[in-house]
Amino acid sequence: MSQRKLKRKLNLPQLVMLGTAGTIAAEIFVLTGHAAGIVGPATVVALIIAGVLNYSIALNYCELATMYPVTGGGVTYVREAWGPNVLSFLVGSLDCLSSAFYAALSAVGFGYSLQLFIPGVPVVPTAMVVVLIFVVLNILDVSSIGNVQILLGGILLACLGIYVVGGFLLPNGFSWPVFAAGGIYIHEGTLTNLSKILNTVALVYCAYIGYEVIAHDAEEVENPSRNIPRAILISVTLCAIIYVAVALVTLGTVPWQQVAGSETALTDAIQHFAPGWGVPMMGIAGIIATLTSVNAAMLSGTREAFTLGRSGLWPRFFSSLSRFRTPHLAAMFMGAATCLVAAVGLVDFLSYVSSAGFLFVLFFSNLAMIRLRRIHPNAERPFRAPLFPLTPLIAVGTCFLVIAFSSKAALLFGAGVLGALAIFYYAYRPIARAVADRSKAMEATRDRIVVPVANPASAQRLAHLANLLAQASEDTSICFLSVVAEPTSISTSVPAIRSATDRRRRALIRRFAEQVKVEHAQHYYKVRSAPTIAQGVLDDVSGNVKLVLMGWPGPLRAEELAEHPVKLVLQHAPAHVAVLLDRGLDQVRRILVPVGGGFHSRLAIRLAYEIGLKHRAQITALRVLNAPCDPEEMEDYMLQLRESIEDSIGRVPAQFTTRVAHAPNVLAGVIDESRRLQYDLVVVGASDEWLSRTRLFGALSDEIAEEIGCSVLLARRHQSAAIAWLRRQSRGIPVLGSAPERASEPARVEPPPHA
Repeated sequence: MSQRKLKRKLNLPQLVMLGTAGTIAAEIFVLTGHAAGIVGPATVVALIIAGVLNYSIALNYCELATMYPVTGGGVTYVREAWGPNVLSFLVGSLDCLSSAFYAALSAVGFGYSLQLFIPGVPVVPTAMVVVLIFVVLNILDVSSIGNVQILLGGILLACLGIYVVGGFLLPNGFSWPVFAAGGIYIHEGTLTNLSKILNTVALVYCAYIGYEVIAHDAEEVENPSRNIPRAILISVTLCAIIYVAVALVTLGTVPWQQVAGSETALTDAIQHFAPGWGVPMMGIAGIIATLTSVNAAMLSGTREAFTLGRSGLWPRFFSSLSRFRTPHLAAMFMGAATCLVAAVGLVDFLSYVSSAGFLFVLFFSNLAMIRLRRIHPNAERPFRAPLFPLTPLIAVGTCFLVIAFSSKAALLFGAGVLGALAIFYYAYRPIARAVADRSKAMEATRDRIVVPVANPASAQRLAHLANLLAQASEDTSICFLSVVAEPTSISTSVPAIRSATDRRRRALIRRFAEQVKVEHAQHYYKVRSAPTIAQGVLDDVSGNVKLVLMGWPGPLRAEELAEHPVKLVLQHAPAHVAVLLDRGLDQVRRILVPVGGGFHSRLAIRLAYEIGLKHRAQITALRVLNAPCDPEEMEDYMLQLRESIEDSIGRVPAQFTTRVAHAPNVLAGVIDESRRLQYDLVVVGASDEWLSRTRLFGALSDEIAEEIGCSVLLARRHQSAAIAWLRRQSRGIPVLGSAPERASEPARVEPPPHA
């Protein structure tokens, strides 16, 4: 089945800022001093080498991202090269977790940096607030992320530009004698200097990593064949120029011995040529750098989680899209994981995973390019990396180089994470299958359709509908239930009263058998006593009930509806509930299901499918829009409908048709569609207003039932009390027993006497 796609809304300036400002993070303020402590002025040489080596990876990513302009980056390329196996899972999972850890590291860094201006500000809560802000941006719109990055990145680049220009032009700034005092290379022997430079290259190499966010988000890029290569190469070039220029100014302003190992090398240097305003400016730049890093890392990790869900390597719900066509559940997961890492205080330790994880992803992404060139030699490649296979081989060799000179603790910890992920991969599937089998077994026990009836003569329509539903499932029986309302239960110590009650029940059962014609073999009749009708039905609805099928209660005022048996069963039954408004349901040839993506629409789709099986009814899933949309949005709505059907049934059967219509409102759209074709039945899912006092299933659902000329089946899907409460609180919906509301007008349609 075709999958819903993200909106292409990122332009070239937004991409360049995501790649550049997302790469230039706090490392530039810290690594300059650490690198100077290893190789002195040759830090500039190490930065140039690292930048040149990064071009090999950048060129490969340009080819891969334009060949597969979808989300995911590394996991997409590895999956296309070797399939959705354990390697794809490891690459994608480690990339996603690395982004989460890096986002947490940057968010905590923001908290510490902010303390320079606001002493006493709590670090971890501040970090969490920052993460949540970017989670909201990820949910709302990707262009908002791009615009924020342009704003923040512009400030960051301006500060660094002022630092570089001021360092070269202002008095007491850069001077060649300071930079080259004692020579560029500080160690004795060529091999020693080379070894130290390679060690420094390994240290600063990951400071260039960040532009791959452009590839991760390729599905949201406008004109990807043109903009992705330009954005990646511009980002790498800008980062290389900035890194080299900043290091040159720093080590040419202050002798390298004074800043060796310092984490404040840039502020130490700017005090010489801009003592008044320089330090606060660099403090602001440091704060901005952490924010741009959080933004880019959150975007990258969210799209990784989305891709893993879409490909089936992670649970499918991660690939869900919101009404804004953004991966909202993946963004929430990414935010929760980042906040958790920041809260438990493992940021410094888990920062090892960021470096090791990114190297692991880069290594296999470049190997994937070699394999894809071999297995798909004639595939369309809008951008072809030059000098193949030299570019991927250089990239792979560089990864080996960085690994060889990396911290053993980082490598060991990264290996431990890989091992844990591999164990999870092989253990998860058997566990998931066992849970699925258990769920199927539990579902198999839900084998009764309970049909409460008050009048056997008018219950025939319900019996016909229950028969269709029962035939769609194996081992499903139909229970026709009549409740005799007794003020108190009959005492077994009064034989005469008990005997009279039994005779009354037997008489009712005989009437059922004579008047209710049921084709389905597995059906039976039951009469029970209870203080109220609703209580009697609820007492009979146990864990093995698939559905409670009832008749429409007729026109009722709000105060009457609140205590009506149908409303009380709908409110409290621990099972799915459907209510039929019968307007002559002799046969079912066409069924209409309005779908808005709500919680209860899945049950409506499922019921429509089961009802239509025997008669091979044509089923239309309808989405109503109140404004015209472009072809891309229209395609997305159609795919969204198909996803709803697949989520409800497991596939999209041939008898289903998806339709998107335009109308002033949903009610008008459904009515227009019902008139376009002669539908025998409309199946409608409840809105969350079914919890309120004044509506049966909700304002829109009730109005559809009142206005449509054919029979209508309204469905409420069962949900746990906790979930129902959360949904109710989030929407501010009053429930039975809450403050009274203004009574609504009686229903405008008087249906036949309810069953």
